[in-house]
Amino acid sequence: ASFLLLCFRSPLATPLIFGLLLQAPLTQLSTITQPNFVLLLADDLGIGDVGCYGNDTIRTPNIDRLAKEGVKLTQHIAAAPLCTPSRAAFLTGRYPLRSGMDAVNDYRVIFWNAGSGGLPPNETTFAKILQQQGYSTGLIGKWHQGVNCDSRNDHCHHPLKHGFDYFYGMPFTLISDCQPAETPEMDRAFRRKLWLSTQMVGLITLTAVLGRVTGLISVQWKALTCLTGFSLLFFVSWFSSYGFVRYWNCIMMRNHGITEQPMVTDRTTSLILRESISFIERNKHKPFLLFLSFLHSHTPLLTTEKFLGRSRHGLYGDNVEEMDWMVGQVLDVVDKEGLKDTTLVYFASDHGGWLERQEGERQLGGWNGIYKGGKAMGGWEGGIRVPGIFRWPGVLPAGTVIDEPTSLMDIYPTVVHLAGGAVPQDRVIDGRDLLPLLRGTVAHSEHEFLFHYCGVHLHAVRWHQKDTGAVWKAHYVTPIFSPPGAGACYERGFCPCFGEGVTHHDPPLLFELSQDPSEAKPLSADTEPLFDTVIRKIGRAIEEHRRTLTPVPEQLSVSNVVWKPWLQPCCGMFPFCWCDKEGDN
Repeated sequence: ASFLLLCFRSPLATPLIFGLLLQAPLTQLSTITQPNFVLLLADDLGIGDVGCYGNDTIRTPNIDRLAKEGVKLTQHIAAAPLCTPSRAAFLTGRYPLRSGMDAVNDYRVIFWNAGSGGLPPNETTFAKILQQQGYSTGLIGKWHQGVNCDSRNDHCHHPLKHGFDYFYGMPFTLISDCQPAETPEMDRAFRRKLWLSTQMVGLITLTAVLGRVTGLISVQWKALTCLTGFSLLFFVSWFSSYGFVRYWNCIMMRNHGITEQPMVTDRTTSLILRESISFIERNKHKPFLLFLSFLHSHTPLLTTEKFLGRSRHGLYGDNVEEMDWMVGQVLDVVDKEGLKDTTLVYFASDHGGWLERQEGERQLGGWNGIYKGGKAMGGWEGGIRVPGIFRWPGVLPAGTVIDEPTSLMDIYPTVVHLAGGAVPQDRVIDGRDLLPLLRGTVAHSEHEFLFHYCGVHLHAVRWHQKDTGAVWKAHYVTPIFSPPGAGACYERGFCPCFGEGVTHHDPPLLFELSQDPSEAKPLSADTEPLFDTVIRKIGRAIEEHRRTLTPVPEQLSVSNVVWKPWLQPCCGMFPFCWCDKEGDN
């Protein structure tokens, strides 16, 4: 005791004690108020395309650095396997069918800037709550949540109506039609049918006219005039939309104004990066939210000359490596401005890679590693399991890997809580606050069940049995691969959610993902003693989940999805829509 007393009286004691106290591994959250948020969301990136998730041939050093300096999630799940519904869930923290942003038909995403469907104005995004908390909020890049409702300039679905102070990017999504030299991508099969029908109608009209002129067919000129008028009307009615896809959909906007129509793809990447850096620099003295929604790595894979031919995986690999470079540029600005320790950075993809996207021998879609399936498949892991990385030095433990079920919907309550806001109490929020899990103060995710939809059709359910660590997954509907055994729907281009292209399973296919993450060996009552117990448990969870659903307007109904000329954003006098304000500058 006398020795201890002597030590405390020593002149070295005070700095020694303070030094020990300062070596606490993590900062107390009570000392941090309103951190900045940089949310990085890739487009169509497969979980197998990133180095820290096992890829050793595509170079992603900056994304890998995020994982090394932060927390990597290995069961990070998208709420939908396609862009529009997945992003709606990300923004609202809710399954997309709760907001009407999932489809009952084959039109599972927003197809036109001039459609009337989109993220409903009564939905509350995390950006809107942060805006109310005093944050500067910016969205740079892809939106794909709709633009207008009733008129060309009502902007009811626009980012600025959903909590963002600043928007620069594409209100739609990148498609191959945006590149004049590329094969058209949008509604390709339907367009082929329309063109074939036009040729048939034209051939019938021409035959009737020739028959009337030569006297071989007795047809009145009045009937021929009507038939010719119908042929022209039929052609104009579809060509006015599909013939000008590049002008109608491939546009860039700054806030409500159009800056490029059509977009000049050669400079899109540099402009998006410039705008992202500028937003951080403009708002560095106050709390900000930057949502950088990449156009990478969606086709047509816009890649600058600097990165062409650099990877071992052709154009797709080049595009991913360029996106990783962009991530590095954004991180460098955060570091340079002294914001690293006060900024939560998040990186993810909106869903799995597109296996079927090919042009001849070229693979233009991503790779989903060991996981079965891909983009558009609502049940199989390859369509919904995505990278998920968080970095916040001093708050989140570096180099941590968490193998617990989490969701893109969890960003909503996590960000809102850290910003000092409160999630809405007048609706169901399906996301869960991830901070306790990320900091290691709890061992398990709050998610006991996750429901995997394909459109509005429930395809699979995941049950995390926390007492044993088992992750059970029951598939009630699976797509029929074409050709058989191919692992994707190559003959269709997309796997369907319903109809003749799916198989219904009764009893459902059951997998234990912690033992079989590739979903290669379905269990049965003969091979798994808990089979019936697990199926009953999941069945009860489905019943409870469905009781929380309420009818809402279908934002992706055919009437909302179709092109409406009076809603078309236009830089000029419709239909003469053209401008290049970036070039003018």
